[in-house]
Amino acid sequence: MDKSIKGHIECLKQNAVDFISEEEAYRKLKEKSKLSLKIGFDPTAKDIHLGHTVLLRKLRKLQDLGHEVCLIIGDFTAKIGDPSGRTALRPVLSDEEIKANAATYTKQAFKILDRGRTTVYRNSQWFKKMKLSDFLSLLSIYTLARILERDDFSQRFKENRPLTILEMTYPLIQGYDSIMVKADVEFGGTDQKFNLLVGRQLQESFGQKPQLVVTMPILVGLDGKNKMSKSLGNYIGITEEPKSIFGKVMSISDEVMIEYYRLLTDNEPGQIKSMHPKKAKSLLAEKIVEDYYGKLEARKQSKEFERVYSKKEIPENIQTHKTGSSVCDLVEILYKFKVVSSKNEARRLLKQGAIYELDPDDASQRTINDEKVRIPPEKGLILKLGKKIFRRFVS
Repeated sequence: MDKSIKGHIECLKQNAVDFISEEEAYRKLKEKSKLSLKIGFDPTAKDIHLGHTVLLRKLRKLQDLGHEVCLIIGDFTAKIGDPSGRTALRPVLSDEEIKANAATYTKQAFKILDRGRTTVYRNSQWFKKMKLSDFLSLLSIYTLARILERDDFSQRFKENRPLTILEMTYPLIQGYDSIMVKADVEFGGTDQKFNLLVGRQLQESFGQKPQLVVTMPILVGLDGKNKMSKSLGNYIGITEEPKSIFGKVMSISDEVMIEYYRLLTDNEPGQIKSMHPKKAKSLLAEKIVEDYYGKLEARKQSKEFERVYSKKEIPENIQTHKTGSSVCDLVEILYKFKVVSSKNEARRLLKQGAIYELDPDDASQRTINDEKVRIPPEKGLILKLGKKIFRRFVS
């Protein structure tokens, strides 16, 4: 095999779960040096999280080899909502929500992708112009039996849970995108494999050469169990504050850390297995912050985390609230300034002994047991809730 082609194929295969197929990839690369790489995102939420970047990082490496990315913002398909892996109906988004989400997705994707080698499409460009007769012709290509081969569809059908005809058309609509951009390769998570294979068949039906299929592992969220997802609240957004990103990475388990290294960095997992887990995790957090905020900010967050959580010192910049009184009801002020989501939460933390007063001189702490607190006039009252929430109250 030609060495240059071999390098491109190795890049396509790296960390992939499915690669369909190496033989086809070789033929395509013999015919053309620049492949059209398709990736699609339905803007069902405002921000891109680290789970999305697994695919984007792969695409950037292929762009560096000379290939072109077709980034499809599914502003039309977002009205349906990708049913992959879903066990229930998705809520329908408004046009305004989709438009706002699409704008942020595009901007954030270019934190990773090479803008000069990326063409952005919105699939409403062709679907809003599609005639009903053409749409019906598209539906005629696939049978209900084939659609129900999808595990999530068949499961919902067998259990008599809602499954709309609209949802069942989603794989065909996503596949039609591949026809419109003449995709050579389509990328997705492992839960997208069925949709990507439908795209291959549709291309052949329309006289195009079928796209290669590359599926990548799904990044586990902060809970260590489920797919990283905004709806589950177990995500790390790439536009979050550097402090938040660093702290969230430091909260993951040692087992998850290895997978994050493999999918989110260029480090080989073997390189970090000899390190102490805490050191390895700190380097991971630093690397991820560096990717989106630069080396200086990454080092700053690393030092601050070490100072606060390892050396038990007080953070440099604590959010301060003015109470207007030197004696306050602790539950009231925590709720008033939105440190907690409810008064019951504040009472629960108080009962659990999870609220501490910190001494500003030596960072020593004492557990607060009383709802009535006094605010020292000069240095204020510094509180710590749990391990990570710090607040200063002044009168």
